[in-house]
Amino acid sequence: MNDIAIRCEGLSKQYRIGMRGPYKTLRDTLTDAMYAPFRRVRSAFQGNGKPADGVDTIWALKDVSFEVKRGEIFGVIGRNGAGKSTLLKVLSRITEPTRGRAEIHGRVGSLLEVGTGFHPELTGRENIYLNGTIIGMKKAEVQHKFDEIVDFAEVEKFIDTPVKRYSSGMYLRLAFAVAAHLEPEVLIVDEILAVGDIAFQEKCLGKMTNVAKEGRAVLFASHNLPTVQHLCAGVILLRQGKTEAIGQPQDVIGLYLSEAANEGKVSLRGWTDRSTTGEARLLEVEIRNGQGDLTNRIPVGGSVSFVFRMEFYRPTADPTFGVIIHNTLGEPILDVRSHHSGFRPGRVSGQVIVRARIEKLGLYPGRYFLSPWISDSTAKRDIDYVKLCCALQVDPAPGPFGDLKLDSRWGKYWVQSDWQSNG
Repeated sequence: MNDIAIRCEGLSKQYRIGMRGPYKTLRDTLTDAMYAPFRRVRSAFQGNGKPADGVDTIWALKDVSFEVKRGEIFGVIGRNGAGKSTLLKVLSRITEPTRGRAEIHGRVGSLLEVGTGFHPELTGRENIYLNGTIIGMKKAEVQHKFDEIVDFAEVEKFIDTPVKRYSSGMYLRLAFAVAAHLEPEVLIVDEILAVGDIAFQEKCLGKMTNVAKEGRAVLFASHNLPTVQHLCAGVILLRQGKTEAIGQPQDVIGLYLSEAANEGKVSLRGWTDRSTTGEARLLEVEIRNGQGDLTNRIPVGGSVSFVFRMEFYRPTADPTFGVIIHNTLGEPILDVRSHHSGFRPGRVSGQVIVRARIEKLGLYPGRYFLSPWISDSTAKRDIDYVKLCCALQVDPAPGPFGDLKLDSRWGKYWVQSDWQSNG
């Protein structure tokens, strides 16, 4: 019992959805009062999980149970809308569960949004002391950590500037520094780390590792599967608010990736696990072999074509198209993008079809996953990025002198080479 930092038992959170807003008019209040006696009678017979006023409900979390030990980094993964953020908000006491219970032993430091718990009118210095007070630290304790926080966040020049004038990067660095350094027994971190630059992300991941080594617990929700695999001792996979799996990172990540479509033609219209600005949308992806056949099975050294159907809702000049190929741990293995070949489509709008062909695909035999994307090359930002939506199977193939003997211990990519001798 003393080793447990977080224990969740049947944790559930229900939200109301529908046309009805959070504010009532006087007419709404009087009507509710008039029909309240009848509503109580009717609800006893309804039995369909809906409130009697007709407003629908949705379970963002449903019967989620797990434990996190002290000194452990525990990962939370799942596609967009799976319930990750809701779980972290419940554990951070931002919202209350509808059912079930969560026990947290010790102080909680959380980073769910940029500047969580910051007052925009206060300076960085004032916000550090404010956050320390909120979690129950004495002024002397905060003062002891103050220099370390400022040094980690790299905002010394701006520490007496109101945080409303900080850039998003400065906001993030200070927010994480405060959450991690004020000695919480439990540190809760959402995908927000993706906002920072690479150097800062590595710095944060190192800090989370140190927090765990000091005997404190870290709950880490992320789409970055290689990072989850590297950092976490255990992982929970959520799907539509329910627990899909709990276990070792490699096993749970493998199950997560198995949801990718295993066919040559995949519709992306309903794929929710994506980052999009709404300016354009990938609608469909096709995988074809060297003969033009629709298939997601390609031999080592064979040719492969990717066909992307998309729609632009506003004219865009010279967008970049691409696809990232990931291995079974979600690590990026190959980056294929249109600008690398000098392709410039000009100004595009409406429905567009783009084709990319790779001659002699040299990936070692195995299962891979595709993340197609569109970006605005002028603004240098992603327009639509669809994550791990379909699978690509690379099969062994005969070489010119028999089968290619390829072993993943030796490499990840095969290339044809010419050898000569002077003898």
